[in-house]
Formats: sequence, C-alpha cells, structure tokens
Amino acid sequence: MKTDSGIIGQSLDRAKEALESGKLVAIPTETVYGLAANALNPNAVARIFEAKRRPSFDPLIVHIPDASHLDRYTQDIPEKARALADALWPGPLTMVLPKKPIIPDLVTSGLPTVAVRSPRHPLSQKLLRQLDFPLSAPSANPFGYLSPTQPEHVADQLGSEVAYILDGGPCEVGLESTIVSFENPGKIEMLRAGGYPREEIEDLLNTHLAVRTHSTSNPSAPGMLAQHYSPHTPLMVVPIGSDTGQNPLSLDSGRSLHPEQAKIAYISLMPLKEKPAWATDHFAWTESGNLRQAATRLFALLRTLDRSNYDLIVAEQVPNQGLGPAINDRLARAAARS
Repeated sequence: MKTDSGIIGQSLDRAKEALESGKLVAIPTETVYGLAANALNPNAVARIFEAKRRPSFDPLIVHIPDASHLDRYTQDIPEKARALADALWPGPLTMVLPKKPIIPDLVTSGLPTVAVRSPRHPLSQKLLRQLDFPLSAPSANPFGYLSPTQPEHVADQLGSEVAYILDGGPCEVGLESTIVSFENPGKIEMLRAGGYPREEIEDLLNTHLAVRTHSTSNPSAPGMLAQHYSPHTPLMVVPIGSDTGQNPLSLDSGRSLHPEQAKIAYISLMPLKEKPAWATDHFAWTESGNLRQAATRLFALLRTLDRSNYDLIVAEQVPNQGLGPAINDRLARAAARS
C-alpha cells in the first residue's frame, strides 16, 4: 500500500534493507508503533531525534529479540532481571541495566545504563531475528503528539521521514511498556507504569518495587532534571557569536578559576581559523557544520575533554534549527550547576 506520505507494507526484506542502510523504519509492537533505527549506528540514531523533532536527547529504548541477547549489550545483570526477562519477554516490559560500550552514548543520553526490551509483535520479532544489530525505537510520532497504534497514524505524522512502514495492523496493547530499573544495586524501581501491572512484577520477583514518582515516558526520567550528564570538569555554554576575544571567566565571578591561569577547552560547531587567545585548545563538533554529525559527537567529545585535565570546557551554542535545539538542550543541562 502506498500513501502520499509514506510506504506501508509487510516486506521484511525491504525493512531490513532500509535499516541496514541507516534509514528509519516504523515497526509494529504490541504497545505502539516504533520509529526504528540501527541502535549501533549513531548517525542512524540521530535521524530519530531529527525526525521526531525531539527537543532533547532523552534515552531511547533498545529492542532485542529475546533474553539471550541481553549479554551482548548489557553487563552486571542481576538474577532478578534475568528472571523477569525469562518470564515476561517478549512483552511490554522494559528493563534499565548497565550498558556495554558497544551501545552509543547518543542512545542512552550519556548515561551508563540502557533501557532494553523484547517486543511481542510477530513481525517485529521476525525482523529483529534477521538483523545483526538491535533497534532503537521510540514511538513513531512527532514529539508531543499522540502515539501511533496503526500504520496509517505513522504515515499521516511521519510518512516523509521514514523509508518504510512495516504494517502489523492495530497494536494489541496500545499502551507503552512498563519500565523497571536495575541501575541501583539492591533496589528495583518502577519508572513508568505500562503494559504489565506493578503487582504482577512484584509477585514474579517476590520483591517490592519502589516507584520513582518523577518518572516520565523516559527510561531514567532525564526530562525532569535541569542538571543531567554533567561532566566533572566545569562546563560553560556561550551564545552563538560570542566575543571570543574576552575570556568568559572574566564575565563569571561565580567561578573560582583565575582567567589567566585556567586550562580551557573551547568547542564550536565548526573549526575556527584561529582559536581564542584565552583557550588552551580548540575543538569542533563537526568539520562541515552538519548538525546530525555534531549530535553523534556530542557525548563522546564531552567525555574525552572531561578526562583531559582541563579546568574549564567552554561550548558555543549551535544554530537553533534541525537537531540544534536538542544539542543546545543537552549542553544546557550538562552545564547546569547544582
């Protein structure tokens, strides 16, 4: 079936080819339709945020075929997490676990944990078993819109953004998955109510679930935090076109660093012909100004500079278009001081 805004069908080969090419495919799950991309390809993952016009890089749920794939992407898995996966997967349950380095930081918003689930829909199960990589797949709708439960919903809202819409009919559950976190040793928390009732999970584990009251639809509720993924090294964000001739430390009396003695890393969107006199070193998110590429480098570059003995990292905002708002949002939260 071809529509004006997208292509809908049941060809697993077509969906597989698109995903292997780094494109987006809408996939059916028992909860809602997901906007899927290769979870191991940061450029493909960046397309998700771009297509959804998502204002921040909140963590994405990674979809795998079954519990036997957990060890490929997560580590230090508690026995109760394995028991829960064995009992309720495939199904509307997401678990937050320590991630392995193979999962890009863009998927987890820089967090050391990753949200993982195994969808129950037979078409998605078949697709996942044909792929050599897991899928990142938030709901296939623009940010702030209703989640799609039919392929036509996706075509109407995001048809021009996807290479293919895998038609699995109406979603069985129509409600997002329950999210259970094992990120804190000795404490199991429910971050979001969903397709599995809390009582059912508690009965299976013979354990009380703590409920994180500030939970949102995000696996670790980063959208509720003004400060998130802050590097140990102080980070300052300056507007586009800031006067690079003046040391930003001289404008911020709240910092204890001495402007003339501080070792400062300066980041701009693209390389500068000459770095500011006050900057020890200069770095660029991208050589060409491509915001998608900048998004894929965001967390990795901050992590590298955080480990490089700088006294201060100064990052210039990027243009507020495309993925720009998401990049600027992450920079602002990383720079927030508690």
